[in-house]
Amino acid sequence: MRLRLSTLPHIRSGETTTTLMLNVLIALVPCVIAGIYNFGWNAAMLMAVCMGTAILSEYLFQLIARRPVRVGDLSALVTGLILALNLPSSAPWWMAVVGSAFAIVIVKELFGGIGSNFMNPALTARAVLLASWPVMMTAYVSPTYWQQGVDAVSSATPLGGLSASYLDLFLGRIPGSIGEVSKVMILVGLVYLIISRTITWHIPVCMVGSAFLFSWIFGADPVAAILSGGLLFGAVFMATDYTTCPMTFKGQVMYAAGCGLIVAVIRAFGSYPEGVTYAILLMNIVTPLIDKYVRHRVYGHGKGEKHNG
Repeated sequence: MRLRLSTLPHIRSGETTTTLMLNVLIALVPCVIAGIYNFGWNAAMLMAVCMGTAILSEYLFQLIARRPVRVGDLSALVTGLILALNLPSSAPWWMAVVGSAFAIVIVKELFGGIGSNFMNPALTARAVLLASWPVMMTAYVSPTYWQQGVDAVSSATPLGGLSASYLDLFLGRIPGSIGEVSKVMILVGLVYLIISRTITWHIPVCMVGSAFLFSWIFGADPVAAILSGGLLFGAVFMATDYTTCPMTFKGQVMYAAGCGLIVAVIRAFGSYPEGVTYAILLMNIVTPLIDKYVRHRVYGHGKGEKHNG
């Protein structure tokens, strides 16, 4: 009997970056459909501009930097689409270009490309756009079928003082970013991601649960809190980013709970009514620290036993 030794990895999987990114794109399709239905063809134009710019930026940068061209892995396409779904449909096309190029070149490629960035590229780009052009980034348009008696453009969201029922919040009959308003479509995407084993339930459920709990503690309506703003979209599609979230189950629970807590704190005590973008980015920065102190036990080592590596 022969014992064959080999280097890592010992467990092989048929999953590739391309298949994982394709699953994310499929999961985003319901939000894309709802975004176009709610906000019209301007929303579709922003999605096309964001995705096209992201692909072109990655291709040109990798050519100039003499790196292998990996546009085919679909990661740039995912980044561009997620950024577009975080924009109001009233955003100008040039803002989509600036945001997508920043996400790919500055946040992703300058740090080494896919798997090396320490913050979510789409969220970081959104934060930069929000800091640079806050008025345009908060000029939320009401859904086209719901504009009877409502101004076409409004800076008010349910978080900012616009009253709305739970049903309106759930179905997306509210002003907001292109992809965040229809919670039912976000949940459809979540179900697909879990069934396809692209993500697990830990981060979305723990983040939403933490935001619900702390919103209640801070005196806010917890149901409205989880149905308002970008909490659900962020929990499902951005907090779960493989590169910027912890690797272990315990680490992911801590990370997600921290995201929910920061969202509730910003909304309750800050001057900014939203908080999802900054909550996830702050926990992205904490992720390496979590991974350092929350590790898997190495096979063959006892509990508490020190080991190298």
